[in-house]
Amino acid sequence: MLDYETLRLLWWGILGVLLIGIAVMDGFDMGTAILLPFVGRSDIERRVVINTVGPVWEGNQVWLILGGGAIFAAWPPLYAVAFSGFYLAMLLLLASLILRPVGFKFRSKIQDPRWRAFWDWSLFAGGLVPALVFGVAFGNVLEGVPFRFDDSLRMTYEGTLWQLFNPFALLAGLISVTMITMHGAAWLGCKTEGEVQARAQGVGIVAALALILLFALGGVWASGLDGLRIVAGAGPDGPSNPLRKTVEHVPGILMRNYAVEPGTLLAPGLTIAAAFGAAILTLVGRAPRLAFVASGLAVAGVIATAGLSLFPFLLPSSIDPASSLTVWDASSSRATLGIMMVATLLLLPIVLGYTAWVYRVLRGPVTPQAIQRDPHSYY
Repeated sequence: MLDYETLRLLWWGILGVLLIGIAVMDGFDMGTAILLPFVGRSDIERRVVINTVGPVWEGNQVWLILGGGAIFAAWPPLYAVAFSGFYLAMLLLLASLILRPVGFKFRSKIQDPRWRAFWDWSLFAGGLVPALVFGVAFGNVLEGVPFRFDDSLRMTYEGTLWQLFNPFALLAGLISVTMITMHGAAWLGCKTEGEVQARAQGVGIVAALALILLFALGGVWASGLDGLRIVAGAGPDGPSNPLRKTVEHVPGILMRNYAVEPGTLLAPGLTIAAAFGAAILTLVGRAPRLAFVASGLAVAGVIATAGLSLFPFLLPSSIDPASSLTVWDASSSRATLGIMMVATLLLLPIVLGYTAWVYRVLRGPVTPQAIQRDPHSYY
């Protein structure tokens, strides 16, 4: 079996892969929902947009479940603090996510335009709110979250829902919404034709350029934020007890990892290059699939940038730095990480293989003619 240090690092990497999987796979169907009321101007056009994601969005949720499960099993203190501290935000997130299956199932049951318009905007909310909440959550994690542990490792959270929506976190939320919108537009560029495709690609170009500007602004802002530094006590093979370390608060060093390890600059560089590539490929209009791949790489770059900025911290505490959770003191036991690694190596290829097969079966654009020929087989 691998040593404890290696397992912890591998699970930090797996957590990053799962978060990227959520943002890439669940991101394009949320982005499609955000664009629904704007790129579909008639009922049949909106049905085309909905049916580009209707058969696959439930499968994309697997990444969300895998991510939550991995945090629960591999990083229990992180799960406890995040799901307790962000409790109201999680309820808001779940309520908005519930709108999607209901909207997909019920929208086409009644032909009343008001009924369908109601569900169109519900689906829009079901895409916009999760994208915003995820981004705001990342912004708060970068700034630090107001929690502390007592001597018995009982957690106390001292924040409120409204404190989550501070200026930097809102900028992170805006970056997330822009990123998801770009990715949804790239998806529609692959799966639609005609006017819907042209409108989606126009929005996609604007969203990609906006992402570059907002991401650069976020980087400049984050470079001035305070950070934490481990002074003593937390080692790669140390005990999983966040209170056995000494941490100091240092002004303006949140982005210090990029100065210490210049290779990590590949992540933000990938974001800007891939987003620009997606915009150019979309503008040329001859390679929508490559534009979608570039959009996915930009999404991956954003998530990797946030993770590398924090390492080795998973969840910094803004009120008690010593309570911060790190890769070295917030993991499950070596045996648990080892068993989960075996399960992951066995099951993840199955998930990837099944996903690839589904997308191969459903390849090709969704057209108004196909929906009109067989209206009962589509949403």
